[in-house]
Amino acid sequence: MNASAVRVVESLADISADEWDACANPGGPVPYQPFLRHAFLAALETSGSATTDTGWQPAHLVLGGATPDAPVRGVVPMYLKSHSQGEYVFDHAWADAWRRAGGRYYPKLQICVPFTPAPGRRFLARENDDATRLALANAAIGVARDNGVATVHATFVSEQEWNLLPQAGYLQRMDQQFHWHNPGYRHFDDFLADLASKKRKNLKRERRDALANGIEIEWVTGSDLREHHWDAFYHFYLDTGSRKWGSPYLTREFFSRVSAAMPDDILLILCKRAGRYIAGALNFIGSDTLYGRNWGCIEDHPFLHFETCYYQAIDFAIARGLRRVEAGAQGGHKVVRGYLPEPTYSVHWIGHDGFRDAVARYLDDERAYVTRDIEAIEAAGPFRSDLDLSRLRASPLA
Repeated sequence: MNASAVRVVESLADISADEWDACANPGGPVPYQPFLRHAFLAALETSGSATTDTGWQPAHLVLGGATPDAPVRGVVPMYLKSHSQGEYVFDHAWADAWRRAGGRYYPKLQICVPFTPAPGRRFLARENDDATRLALANAAIGVARDNGVATVHATFVSEQEWNLLPQAGYLQRMDQQFHWHNPGYRHFDDFLADLASKKRKNLKRERRDALANGIEIEWVTGSDLREHHWDAFYHFYLDTGSRKWGSPYLTREFFSRVSAAMPDDILLILCKRAGRYIAGALNFIGSDTLYGRNWGCIEDHPFLHFETCYYQAIDFAIARGLRRVEAGAQGGHKVVRGYLPEPTYSVHWIGHDGFRDAVARYLDDERAYVTRDIEAIEAAGPFRSDLDLSRLRASPLA
């Protein structure tokens, strides 16, 4: 595969949705992921959420497609970034160390779905082949070198990509998230039966107490989504986001655009009390996974966050026959609620040999620590001691 055939496009508008999506979600054994869709990424750009003005300058890679006889073979969602915000894989210490050593860390090239810590493919090959993935990975390095950019980062990559891309000179990094697994439960009580007795009682109590103040839950998806739902949710998002991050990442327009473009991929879980919405959680629906994305509230009620983001998500996954719920980044509190620790992966290319060696040594130690931590968390989890956890992960729904 000739990496020189790769070009950089500065907007999703410069490639057709059909060509992009043929690489992003090619079907067959590759699970469908809504965040990789042209519609999702384009909504981030056109809404003003991920643009040059916000420090996310689009620089997407496209392999092939130069002529009608040369179809697009691969694409990469890539951005030239002036900061490290909205990524959920933290490299601020690296940037500071390189600055103190006299280097220039920014701008950097970031391969990811902005503001979305959902693991999945990032080097999107139409034929799902390693040759195309390596060509795209090498092309990203070529763009960095040609433009004097010191580093390339691909975050929340698939395990397959993580194992492959050291061949192109990328370093391996590991972290963890907490995912719920569905081995074929018929209803929530089946899941509860797999928990230790004390944990089972705690979950039942939390669910009961969460709705004790007359709170009702609505699932809104598909053609039922309306602008008044998004007005309410954006209010929650702003209130919570401003307290956590200072400046929320997503604009109000993003929610309208993504809802219009892909409503069947969206689940909005809304909480209502005394006739008005008071909280909500935004989820996206893949072929086998429910992805929890954003939560917000304007009233504080005990356990309502857990009910809305975790337990309602489990209910929906069981009802839809989905294999997993991925409830976003971080959050060790998810473990006692039935979510298992799972490794997440990223790869990083660093042009300077000395800096690369220092980061490589750090990553060796970090991977060992994360591996031990996953083992320890899993051993102390809420499931019955006689339960084989591999049964949960090796779901018959696969």
